[in-house]
This record gives sequence, C-alpha cells and structure tokens, in this order.
Amino acid sequence: MTESELVQAARSGDQSAFEALVKANQAMAYQLAYRMTGNPEDAADLTQEAFLNAWRGLSAFDGRSSFSTWLYRLTSNACIDFLRREKRRISLSMTLEGGEDEEDRQAQLPDRRYSPERELEKKEAGAMLRRGLASLAPDYREILILRELEGLSYAEIAQTLELEEGTVKSRLARARLALREFLQKDGNFFDPVPSKE
Repeated sequence: MTESELVQAARSGDQSAFEALVKANQAMAYQLAYRMTGNPEDAADLTQEAFLNAWRGLSAFDGRSSFSTWLYRLTSNACIDFLRREKRRISLSMTLEGGEDEEDRQAQLPDRRYSPERELEKKEAGAMLRRGLASLAPDYREILILRELEGLSYAEIAQTLELEEGTVKSRLARARLALREFLQKDGNFFDPVPSKE
C-alpha cells in the first residue's frame, strides 16, 4: 500500500494501516525529537505524543503534504511545546560518554585512524555543539537542525514549518549567528586572523 492508501485506511479506523505508518516514520520522528530535546526519554515520550496527535488528527489531515511531512511538523510542535512548558534551557545528553544502551557502547569504540588527542578534540567539539544548540531558542534550534543536520532544503523547511521561504532563511541566518556567538564566548571558535600585508 502507498502512504496515501495507508492514510485513507487509517482514517477509516484500520489500526494496522496506522501501525504501518508508525513503523515507516518512527525513526525519523524519534531522531528529530532527540535532536530537539537532547534527551532519549523525552524524545521517546514526544515521539509517542506526536503519533497520538497524528491518530487523533487524521480526519483533519488534508493530504496537501505527505504524511511524513505532516508528522514531522507534529513532532516539531510537540518538542517546542515541551521546551516552552519546561521553561528551561536543556542540558543535552552526553550519552556517548556514559550511556548503557547497545548503540551508545558502539559509538564509544575508538576510530583507530585517529590519535587519542584527536578523539578527545572531537568529543569536546561535539559537546560544545550540543551545548550551543541547547542555548538557542527552540524556533532557531529547529530550523538549524532541519537545515544542517537533517539536510532539508529551504523549500522543504518552509513546507514543514508552514513558513515563507524568506522567513526560513532569515531565521536560519539568526540561528547561525547566535550559535557562532555562543561558540566564540565559550572560547572554542575564533574568527580567522587577518593576514598582515
């Protein structure tokens, strides 16, 4: 069955069709929630919330976009609402250094092509980037993640977030600037030294 056929069947109450939609989209939704919150438990809860909202809102889904794009938006909204409810800046998880999940242990395996110093630098840079993302307002973090980490085009982001493409570009520019300022203040990102002539 195609995605649109699954959506139609799920609208008619076919739970197995909705289950197929969940299976096809759960990894994407969880990944977005995890990147937005930085916490695996919160990400799992918010992914579940997004799917629950999708089930409840199927009758309102007009089909102008794909189900996956609509679900992306529902997940993003759930994450932003969560972050606003909490009214806190999140401290992104450092699971690579102390996680107990199988995936986390695999990520800890050193890449033997690099020295221990290089590995430490990469970990510190990753932690710095996670802290920088956590310091951004949820709207800016969302746009930056969609563009830089998810690789969506401006048009895809505009469709997903229901914004004008120009708004996407301006928010992305502000998000990049805010992240750059954070990294500069933290002392781990420097402007290029002007050459002396």
